Amino acid sequence: MKRTHLPLNALRVFDAAARHLSFTRAADELAVTPAAVGQQIRALEDVLGVVLFRRTPKGLELTPEGTAGLDPLREGFLRFEESVDVMQAGQASDRYTIATPREFFAEWLAPRLARFQADTPGIQYILAADEHADFAEANLDLAIRLVDGPGELEGVPLAPAMRVTVAAPQHRANVSGPWIDWPGAPLPDGINACVKAGSPGQALASALAGMGRTILPLALAEGAIARGALEVLEGPESSQRGYWLLAPRPQWRSRKVRALVGFLGS
Repeated sequence: MKRTHLPLNALRVFDAAARHLSFTRAADELAVTPAAVGQQIRALEDVLGVVLFRRTPKGLELTPEGTAGLDPLREGFLRFEESVDVMQAGQASDRYTIATPREFFAEWLAPRLARFQADTPGIQYILAADEHADFAEANLDLAIRLVDGPGELEGVPLAPAMRVTVAAPQHRANVSGPWIDWPGAPLPDGINACVKAGSPGQALASALAGMGRTILPLALAEGAIARGALEVLEGPESSQRGYWLLAPRPQWRSRKVRALVGFLGS
């Protein structure tokens, strides 16, 4: 059955105006101007072909046509709210599907997810290996990516965008020692790399193994630095890219995602 296109915004304005019997108070509730309320009401009257309000010496009053339609309209809005509640309830609130770089998960994210899990018993995590996976195809709630901003997605940085030059302790004194390169951190001119890694995770593993020095995001390296597995040779200094927590707007606005975003950002 073909459904008639409903002017839902105008109907919402009509409901507010009918409750207050005032365009001004309805405008205050809806955070618009009284003129905008009047325009919406006139447009709705044009669509319906009826007069909804009448001005009298005592103020604004509903016409019989407006009164007749008010109760079914409010019942419909309640059903809309019930529908939204049902759809949100259908989304598992105790399960998160997250795409994240493996090395960032191990060094930064896993300890924090463990604390979140301890605070919210019953939480489950599904971890996707490819942080660049398509949100719809992989049914993702969130993704963590090393980028310079959220782009078309909603997002927050998980740590300041900083980078640091590090090496295993045995390489600290060797200022002319070998370098480890990776695409996100090109080396200074004239320096040839002994290892060309494909990702910051591979560069981190190579540095931990004592294969040379490399430039890494501080958030990725700080755990190894804290436990003495890597030492800082230069920095930290500002970097263009950082680790961002990202999601499309529908996921970003869900209650469960807001809870985790708030926890990781605190």
